[in-house]
Amino acid sequence: MLRLTVFVSGRGSNLQAIHTAVSQRRLHAEIVGVVSNRSASPALEFAQTQQISRLSLEDKQAQQQGYEILAFLEQTRTDFIALAGYMKLIPPEVVTAYRHRITNIHPALLPSFGGKGMYGRHVHEAVLSSGVKVSGATVHLVDEEYDRGPIVMQRCVPVLDDDTPEALATRVLEVEHTIYPEALQLFAEERVELQGNRIITRS
Repeated sequence: MLRLTVFVSGRGSNLQAIHTAVSQRRLHAEIVGVVSNRSASPALEFAQTQQISRLSLEDKQAQQQGYEILAFLEQTRTDFIALAGYMKLIPPEVVTAYRHRITNIHPALLPSFGGKGMYGRHVHEAVLSSGVKVSGATVHLVDEEYDRGPIVMQRCVPVLDDDTPEALATRVLEVEHTIYPEALQLFAEERVELQGNRIITRS
């Protein structure tokens, strides 16, 4: 069973989807911590209602955040990290300590439409402007750069002729809520094998 800490910047819909999967025993994990860079994040409020340990980084100096995060992860005995709408780059010392044990979910099919500044509405606007016919969601391992780590799982949604960024975002988010718990369950079952920059899922 994974001891999972979830990092969130916004409202935390993926956090709630993960929590639901845990409650329904579709994900063999325990959410032991929630970290946010915003003290007013609804995700921290949700964590409080669920009696989950919380860490707000909003008032922390940038050079102290790595230390604060590692101390929190040790305190909660975290062994896996899930970024779920977290808009900040993870400090390198945290990436090093949790190498291959940090995942992120991105609202597009990486390696397209990723990188710094590509989040939320910006992603969906870029997708529509490009003229591609499919978008989707990607779960990937996290390294020292935005959206670059090996891909664990992807799922597609169609891009419709009359799509708006909001309509596309809604369909992609539904897929995110499905595949993120599925991808985390692969790690819980120890079925993920990294070969170079490729992830192989063992049966």
